[in-house]
Amino acid sequence: MIRAFQSAGPAVVAVVMLVILIVAAGCSPVRFVVEARSGAQRMDESTVHRDDGAGWMSPKVAQIDLTGLIVDAQRPGLLAPGENPVGRFVEALDRAADDRRVEAVIVRINSPGGTVTASDVVHREIRRFRERSGKPIVVLMADVAASGGYYAACAGDTIIAHPTSVTGSIGVIIQTVNFSEGMRRIGIRAEAITSGPNKALASPWEPMPDEHRELLQGLVDEYYANFITLVQESRPDVEAEHFDRITDGRVITGREAAAVGLVDSTGDLYDAFEAAKQLAGIEHARLVKYHRDLEHVGSPYAGSRHMAQSGGQLNLVQLNLDRHWLPDQPGFYYLWDPNQP
Repeated sequence: MIRAFQSAGPAVVAVVMLVILIVAAGCSPVRFVVEARSGAQRMDESTVHRDDGAGWMSPKVAQIDLTGLIVDAQRPGLLAPGENPVGRFVEALDRAADDRRVEAVIVRINSPGGTVTASDVVHREIRRFRERSGKPIVVLMADVAASGGYYAACAGDTIIAHPTSVTGSIGVIIQTVNFSEGMRRIGIRAEAITSGPNKALASPWEPMPDEHRELLQGLVDEYYANFITLVQESRPDVEAEHFDRITDGRVITGREAAAVGLVDSTGDLYDAFEAAKQLAGIEHARLVKYHRDLEHVGSPYAGSRHMAQSGGQLNLVQLNLDRHWLPDQPGFYYLWDPNQP
């Protein structure tokens, strides 16, 4: 039997492996779908909530989720490459802008932040949407809307947080690792040949000189100043006595954020829905979500599969999913990550 399996063609082997995966999944909610599809997937729309008396021709409020790490890059998937979260978010915004029956948008954020540039891109895209469409945006904070998640939230007309949401973490981090001391102890020395004194900036193989540290600190200070300016412009009601404390990098709850003015109020999804209708000047509406054609969206909370898990392993074929979505190399982040060392 083994010889027969080894001599089988690649198509037969692929089918056998697929059957094994399906059997291994058992009664779990995992589905394996094999189909031919082009690189582009359409974005469908589903109604996830409606007011009494709201029909199919009623105005719509579009809910767009911003979930997981905010990076302008394709996320890894299980059996195929995942989507670029920034690209998907902008695609949904564009669809809402072009739909005349969409009167307002709820951006539901469940993110610890991301890279400095990707967070800024999302913020700018939300502002661009408001300017070109004239449609109001209500931001709703879910479990976490910290650092870059809060940066993006500042582009909305109104910010609502659950009382238990985690927000804040206003600041910048560049996480570096240095192995030079450990290498020195076992007699290994690294030496880089560079074109200039700063080309090996943040190298993990050599001790960081003060000059390099100052250069990195200067960049961090610049990005932090941009963040502070954005908060000051978008949240002018924050009292001066609270400002320094809440912008020192700490995280706070949604209840405290409302008390100091970082958000407008506390509430839930249905409060955000009511606020969106009020800003748009409509009384009855449907709440809709955009999703890919194979994603099941049965409620406003479904379909947020881009919140990366902390890790996992499918041992049958050794597919490791261990936190490879987290920053693993030097870079500048608006990010709150309590799991970082």
